Amino acid sequence: MSQQFDVIVIGGGPGGYIAAIRAAQLGFKVACIDEWKNAAGGPAPGGTCTNVGCIPSKALLQSSEHFEHANLHFADHGINVGSVKLDLGKMVGRKDAVVKQNNDGILYLFKKNKVTFFHGRGSFVKAVDGGYEIAVKGAKDDTLIGKQVIVATGSNARALPGAAFDEENILSNDGALRLGAVPKKLGLIGSGVIGLEMGSVWRRLGAEVTILEGLPTFLGAVDEQIAKEAKKAFDKQGLKIELGVKVGEIKSAKKGVSIAYTNAKGEAQTLEVDKLIVSIGRVPNTIGLNAEGVGLQLDERGAVVVDGDCKTNLPGVWAIGDVVRGPMLAHKAEEEGVAVAERIAGQHGHVNFNTIPWVIYTSPEIAWVGETEQQLKARGAAYKAGTFPFLANGRARALGDTTGMVKFLADAATDEILGVHIVGPMASELISEAVVAMEFKASSEDIARICHAHPSLSEATKEAALAVDKRTLNF
Repeated sequence: MSQQFDVIVIGGGPGGYIAAIRAAQLGFKVACIDEWKNAAGGPAPGGTCTNVGCIPSKALLQSSEHFEHANLHFADHGINVGSVKLDLGKMVGRKDAVVKQNNDGILYLFKKNKVTFFHGRGSFVKAVDGGYEIAVKGAKDDTLIGKQVIVATGSNARALPGAAFDEENILSNDGALRLGAVPKKLGLIGSGVIGLEMGSVWRRLGAEVTILEGLPTFLGAVDEQIAKEAKKAFDKQGLKIELGVKVGEIKSAKKGVSIAYTNAKGEAQTLEVDKLIVSIGRVPNTIGLNAEGVGLQLDERGAVVVDGDCKTNLPGVWAIGDVVRGPMLAHKAEEEGVAVAERIAGQHGHVNFNTIPWVIYTSPEIAWVGETEQQLKARGAAYKAGTFPFLANGRARALGDTTGMVKFLADAATDEILGVHIVGPMASELISEAVVAMEFKASSEDIARICHAHPSLSEATKEAALAVDKRTLNF
């Protein structure tokens, strides 16, 4: 006999598990289905983010940063450690332990909030009276009936035509996180978030890294001034980034990978590497969902079509996160998950796409919210800009990391903050103040008048706000 639920969530990534928990908090009987497995074959909820994305990459970024500091920077602090040796197995093991802690934490939260968890692949079977029949295929097959269904099936790495992922030589983000040895030469195609973060990890650990980017500009979505500052830092670190390339034939053999490409000057080139990471974006994951079986509308990319409230074309069916329109960010998925659960309860959940922060966890970190200067120029907006360098920040000097700046963009007439862009130490944490300010329609003057702790990196935020009115105090 089928088990009955008020809400069934298909997918246990950041969007799915948060949606399930919030729906349970609101009094619904909730099920969450997720098929991720750990090495032992047990459940590993958390989706791409927890298993092969955000969490493990940050663990390796932190470990590799410690390694680089010990090699290059500890001596500046009067700490002499002698010869530093890398134990890659232990480093990767720590990463795996961090992932498992997060997996187990989600399972605990399901129990705490009385969410019924099913380990397997969820798919639509048919519409039934009062809802939908959902099949679960796993170690144990189940059939569920849900009045409301939330699709949160995430996304998959996009492969380059003619260069399928084998996770041995040609790697997605998954294979890039579990290399057994540091490659002497590493190639990456794509200089987006994943490319830069994975390139940074393996460069710090000793690989010679070359990134091939098809676009003529570096980090085109980032404010141009900030992107240029970041590029200077990456160049100085030895991260080789070639822009405006056209990738041709890719050959994989036992000894490594050969990439034929044309550079920005139109010259034919060949890059020989031990391993190649392909990071050219992600595609919505609707494989095996049986969307066609119930008439769930997908677009040409395979994404579930939704309206502004995340409603699909089917009554009682919603979709959130990477599988729908909008930025493929874990925190965007979480906000949509909460909003949909609240809408099902008759409340008015809301997600403001204009104040979703973006972060690249390289060193220096890059973070931003709102519009870039080039976007403001393109729409003919009248604006004021203010910047402040970390070079003039006391805490940054004490940290020994003065790379980068904070940049404010504000409306020329009203002074409302239109965008904040940061490249430098702890940008991922500093950006939160800007998100809060923009949510409350704050002006740059508001931030300039707020007392910030001294010495702190956040003072650079205050000073950049002061710079909008050309009255910085420390630069």
